[in-house]
Amino acid sequence: MTSSSSTFVIVVGFDGSEHSQVALKWAVEEARQREGELRLVTAWSNLPLSWYPAVLETAIGGIAVPEDSPEQIAGALQAAALKVAAAEGLAATGQVVHHHSPASAILAAAQDANLIVVGSRGHGGFSDLHLGSVSSQVIHHAPCSVLVTRPKTP
Repeated sequence: MTSSSSTFVIVVGFDGSEHSQVALKWAVEEARQREGELRLVTAWSNLPLSWYPAVLETAIGGIAVPEDSPEQIAGALQAAALKVAAAEGLAATGQVVHHHSPASAILAAAQDANLIVVGSRGHGGFSDLHLGSVSSQVIHHAPCSVLVTRPKTP
């Protein structure tokens, strides 16, 4: 299903990876040409044992500042991506979503969109794959057209 308004809506999955940065650049250019709007989706989750929000004591008794939480990192990535869109004068909204499935979060945001743009892969652990699991799920379940971008090879 596509948007009932005359505005061309592009949903972009953005996780800060090189692939998602290419997707964002492509979507910004497309939105500019179509006088459309962007919806950026950044999903985060608390992976088991990946982050502890406690203050850690160092061996010499000092206090170490804990790393940013996954939610804080996702928020910072989202803010940076929105600045890119704003610099181009585009209408853009962002969603930082706590979700176990980034693909599901992207698909939910795209129910009335005209186009979804995602990178071919994100931060997943299988760097030799040409298509990541999120991109694959989005392609197979999208309610609209999907564009999968890839960085240029050297």
